[in-house]
Amino acid sequence: MVWQEKNNFLEKTFSFKTFLQAIEFVNKVAEVAEQINHHPEIYVHNYNQVRIQTTTHSEGKVTQKDYVLTEKIDLL
Repeated sequence: MVWQEKNNFLEKTFSFKTFLQAIEFVNKVAEVAEQINHHPEIYVHNYNQVRIQTTTHSEGKVTQKDYVLTEKIDLL
């Protein structure tokens, strides 16, 4: 699945085999977000799925910061 722009957010859902794999991914995303000081909204649902949404809240829209974050997440 690719990142989709919806309502001023970039959004993508990631699926994993287990709950622990999903949580490990969330922790890796958190590390990346801290490194670049740009923090997404993260939702764990259906025990093995992680939906990530990112926007630049101060701008009220998707900016280059969000594209940088999504590229780094895709490399995890």
